[in-house]
Amino acid sequence: MNPDASTIAAGAPIEVDLSPVAEGQDIKVFWRGKPIYISHRTKKQIEEARAVNVASLPDPQTDEARVKSGHDQWLVVIGICTHLGCIPIAHEGSYDGFFCPCHGSVYDTSGRIRQGPAPSNLPVPPYQFVSDTKIQIG
Repeated sequence: MNPDASTIAAGAPIEVDLSPVAEGQDIKVFWRGKPIYISHRTKKQIEEARAVNVASLPDPQTDEARVKSGHDQWLVVIGICTHLGCIPIAHEGSYDGFFCPCHGSVYDTSGRIRQGPAPSNLPVPPYQFVSDTKIQIG
């Protein structure tokens, strides 16, 4: 008994199976009508995100604060540019994160704004791990 589409659109939590997502791959799902990017980050991507001087960021936030402890390889963000609400493209831009081609905002592999007019990082939606391979968003 799954909720109908209107209930899901209104904000019912959704579960996402992460087991088919390969390392280095991103998937996009929808929750509350918003695109949610789920990135299975590589060790290199995590190391690069953590090597950044947080004080140099326009919206300072550590990588550790943007992921769930023990699940550092998974980044879950709302895929809406914080500048004017465009949809950024995954694995694009100078930092292999997200790039918004509309006005040039560039985000890193932690979804943090690095260049361009966007004022803040891509938001992290409320989510939790219900198992090692499944998350619940909402």
